[in-house]
Amino acid sequence: MALNTTQDENRNYFFGLESFFFTIANITIPLAIGALLASIDGMEIFGMVFNIIKGYQIVTIIVFAVTILACFSLAQGKFENPVQKDFLYFKFDKLWNKQILLAALKGLVQGFLVTAPAMLIMKYVGKEGSLGLIQSISGGLTAILIYLLGRFAKPKHRILIFGMGITLFLVGTFVNGFELSMFGVMVFVLCKVFFQPLHDLAYYPIMMKVIDVVSKRENRNQYAYILNHEFGLYAGRVAGLGLFILLAFYVSETFALRYSLIIVALLQMISIPLAKNIMKESYAENNEK
Repeated sequence: MALNTTQDENRNYFFGLESFFFTIANITIPLAIGALLASIDGMEIFGMVFNIIKGYQIVTIIVFAVTILACFSLAQGKFENPVQKDFLYFKFDKLWNKQILLAALKGLVQGFLVTAPAMLIMKYVGKEGSLGLIQSISGGLTAILIYLLGRFAKPKHRILIFGMGITLFLVGTFVNGFELSMFGVMVFVLCKVFFQPLHDLAYYPIMMKVIDVVSKRENRNQYAYILNHEFGLYAGRVAGLGLFILLAFYVSETFALRYSLIIVALLQMISIPLAKNIMKESYAENNEK
């Protein structure tokens, strides 16, 4: 949908706006659900006594209802089916292969961010209340920052934003590695809160520009590249989780929590020159014309 409705010039704004609402939703929705569960526990309506379990059932029904409404909303859009039905390929242009390597590096860090923060919080922080408050405040500030960057940043600024995000993540992993305590975990989680939207703000417009170029160069359906991109992400996620499991199993869980994130963050630094090369080649296509 984003490919069909955006151009390279306005994709920074599109993803900035998306990240803004996504971040705000990540803060407000858990608060709303928590308030609903707290208020409904012990409440009696028409002779029926509600508890936390029934509250979760109500939340599930609400989620299904919102999902159905979203489907109706999408159905109102005017989208064209691709003319070319083939979408499964195994050989791609050299530029796209570079993009898949970038996707694998992104997946590598995603594999850790699904589990590592929760494990660190449970082991070294314990209660999540104070950390959750800090995350909410920093998340709100991040949402405003991402919106402003998306609104005013140009395509030429993507590498700068990309590099800022990865550098922040690297700093967080080093602090966590050398100070594996409540303080180190809090610094890491805060760096992660800023890293993810900054990284996505630059990454997805870069990827879409590559799809624009290679789909015309190879005369293929754009969805073929989206599907192949998912394979790259999953390969990175499997590699990241595999690295963590190996370190935890053969060395120790503490060693894995301390150093695996640093290893992944250092590998992420490869993404910066790689993304710069990808952008250079993507725009060289336009310059030649």
